[in-house]
Amino acid sequence: MFVLLDNFTLLSFASAMESLRIANRMAGRPLYSWMLIGEGGGEVKCSAGTAFRLDDDLIELSRDDTVMLCGGIDVQQATSKKLLGWVRREARKGLRIGGLCTAAFSMAQAGLLDGKKATIHWENADSFAEEFEEVDLTKSVFVIDGNRMTTAGGTSSIDLMLKLIADEHGEDLANAVADQLIYSSIRTDQDTQRLSVPTRIGVRHPKLSQVIQMMESHIEEPISPSILAKKVGMSTRQLERLFRRYLTRSPKRYYMELRLQKARNLLMQTDMSVINVALACGFASPSHFSKCYRAHYDTTPYRERGSHAARLSI
Repeated sequence: MFVLLDNFTLLSFASAMESLRIANRMAGRPLYSWMLIGEGGGEVKCSAGTAFRLDDDLIELSRDDTVMLCGGIDVQQATSKKLLGWVRREARKGLRIGGLCTAAFSMAQAGLLDGKKATIHWENADSFAEEFEEVDLTKSVFVIDGNRMTTAGGTSSIDLMLKLIADEHGEDLANAVADQLIYSSIRTDQDTQRLSVPTRIGVRHPKLSQVIQMMESHIEEPISPSILAKKVGMSTRQLERLFRRYLTRSPKRYYMELRLQKARNLLMQTDMSVINVALACGFASPSHFSKCYRAHYDTTPYRERGSHAARLSI
């Protein structure tokens, strides 16, 4: 059962469903069947604006069914009380339940991921980690923990489905499906979802990469440039020159942009107070946070959140 949430990501859903369709074709028999269901049972739009006709409402399922929740943009708003009540009831039957793209949020909100490993799209990872401390969040492409499955979005649905097909019907069939999809590099749950730092910033300099990795892992308690430089065996002046040469900004400026980017994600995706967002991103006071935020985004944190809420209500 594919459960389509409002504004679900089309790529994640289509990648999963096409993998199953091709498995049936390559096997020469119907190994998998599916239905599209969702709240109300009418139509639901993906984030690209295309409407999909649902087969049914949130119906009662059998214990042999597998549920795949398909999330996307603004998953918090799409996760209704009716959906949460339904998925909790179905989970009590022992069903296998998965979340594609951002639907790990819906699963966590329903309490299905407590004490379990999970993953979610990297853009939502900061807000997820703040809200669901009881979930062991990873950076993996996909995670299977018991009868719970989560993916990071995009083509990671293919990797999860190939894993399930291999477990249930053998590696040969999974490889045949991958071949049909022109999917030449099958990832496992040990692969991480984001590009490496050198690839992401377009610079292959080992010490620069090490410093940026330390910055990204110390947002709440920022490390001073002098300590960062010392950790990679450089002077502060050398580190300054390195950032200026490759990234056209100072280490301090780059670090500030990372912290503000996380702050913006938290403002958009959580109900955390502006004060708590500031603290989570290493700002000692709301006033300093607001000043830095306005200088970078040309608006205040309060206005940013207000305009985002207004867009959702349209």
